[in-house]
Amino acid sequence: MSEKVVERAPVNQSVERAAQLLGLFSVDEPELTLGEITARLRTSKATAHRYATALRQAGLLRLGGGAYTLGPRIVELAATALAGLRIIKVAGPYLERLVSELNETAVLSIWDGEAPIVVRVEDNTDRLVRINVRTGSRLPLDSAQGKVFRAYLGDEEADRLRDVRDAGLAFTGRVVEGIAALAAPIFQAEEIVATMALVGTTAAISPDSGSAMGLALRDAAAGLSAELGFLPPERREP
Repeated sequence: MSEKVVERAPVNQSVERAAQLLGLFSVDEPELTLGEITARLRTSKATAHRYATALRQAGLLRLGGGAYTLGPRIVELAATALAGLRIIKVAGPYLERLVSELNETAVLSIWDGEAPIVVRVEDNTDRLVRINVRTGSRLPLDSAQGKVFRAYLGDEEADRLRDVRDAGLAFTGRVVEGIAALAAPIFQAEEIVATMALVGTTAAISPDSGSAMGLALRDAAAGLSAELGFLPPERREP
């Protein structure tokens, strides 16, 4: 019986280099000079300038004050991509319910291949003091959301995060001083596709997985997972 050979389409070098250039920008470094781009691409200044110019003409980059930033077309593409993620819309009522019940900021994040990315935030706009979590923020791997993804994605440190899988929750109070987060996994089919988290002050967010807050977060995460078609192991057919 012959094996079917699946041919991969060749990667266009120009497209790959342009994508690499765009990937240099981040929330921490939204502006880069041509010199910085050249050094990080490890190419000549003329080549880097040629790619940057082409991306500017396409609206994917803009130049001001001697530095490049992502252009307006990127915002349009990002909005389109997010609109295509069904989970963002479906998660709305679950996040809103958590905010209503617990009066803390609720955050939905997805995995971009390397780290969690915030894709939806709900909070109580009537609060005098609010914690601002920006949509599009890239979270560190030691955040509560990062711990959850790493525990279920087979990270090399997954064994150390067995307690996260056992509890169905991860807590951290170390990413930003005075701020804590408690996160739970969201599943579709049998794979983790997102995390749902509560973010607040270290005094407000309980690390206790058996607390009312932990139970409410787990219930909301389980409800969203069920709506996405996930069945817990005990409910699957043998």
